[in-house]
Amino acid sequence: MITAITRDVNDNLGSCELTFLPRVAIDVSLARQQHLEYQSVLTSLGCDIINVATEPGLPDSVFIEDTALVLDELAIMCRPGAASRRAELPGVADALRQYRVLETIRSPGTLDGGDLLRVGNVVYAGLSTRSNRDGIEQLRHICAEFGYSVEPVTTANCLHLKSAVTLVAPDTLLINPDWVDRSVFRNVELIEVDEREPEAANALLLGEGIVYSSSFTRTLDKLARRGLSVTPVDVSELQKAEGAVTCCSLILPTA
Repeated sequence: MITAITRDVNDNLGSCELTFLPRVAIDVSLARQQHLEYQSVLTSLGCDIINVATEPGLPDSVFIEDTALVLDELAIMCRPGAASRRAELPGVADALRQYRVLETIRSPGTLDGGDLLRVGNVVYAGLSTRSNRDGIEQLRHICAEFGYSVEPVTTANCLHLKSAVTLVAPDTLLINPDWVDRSVFRNVELIEVDEREPEAANALLLGEGIVYSSSFTRTLDKLARRGLSVTPVDVSELQKAEGAVTCCSLILPTA
């Protein structure tokens, strides 16, 4: 069984943190509908949904991935680089501790889950505006006990590492090489996004299926031509808040 932990869209989503995008009006009602459709797609791909209620003053809380890294043996609670997001952690920790032992990243480290990409026993950790070297070194220390290595990766012009590269098959990555150095990723196949769609590298792999934004039609077609099973979902309102398909869930295998 696969469990997907999600979190409700907050009334104040329009006040979200932004780093690379200009602030534009977000239709919160539409964002909620899109989030429900996203959850429906997760269910269709075999996920059992556990939804965490949001709380006042947590505009970014729908982007639950940033709060934790879930591994097979444990979950590591992150320390988001945006101080406004650290109040999201208790609610997520309450949900996760039903399934995993928890470890925690501590000050002065910062670490966003969106900067963490697991490929086998390697966790690639993005050095970004949200994650620093201290947070990544703490992660390395925690992960080493369980046989995972951690490799820092410098990002450019994007919010998170997963804005630039994600898994689309166990041995295949979707990548924007303008935002991250492709030479870092060894022993895997790389598929480049269509150059007209620089934000198209974010995909959520579930089993043999891929959840993918319907906004990036050219790259979607490229994935489909490779024989990959892609389920498009409209997350256009969430994208205005620098969100994407991986951001909106924590995926964990459960008994």
